[in-house]
Amino acid sequence: MNTIVAVLHFCVRCVVMREEGQDLVEYALVFSMIAFGAITGMEYLATGINTEFSNVATTLTTSTS
Repeated sequence: MNTIVAVLHFCVRCVVMREEGQDLVEYALVFSMIAFGAITGMEYLATGINTEFSNVATTLTTSTS
């Protein structure tokens, strides 16, 4: 019975002491910052494209009239 407890204690200690989970959290934070920047950039780009299409539509409407 003591060996089972000792093995279980060793396994739990190994899981707690591993540092591999830190890398995953750091990568998730970097990915979320990149995604946030991409979303912000896309909103700015979409506004600019919408403005240009509106200008083209206005120009075409006034030149055909």
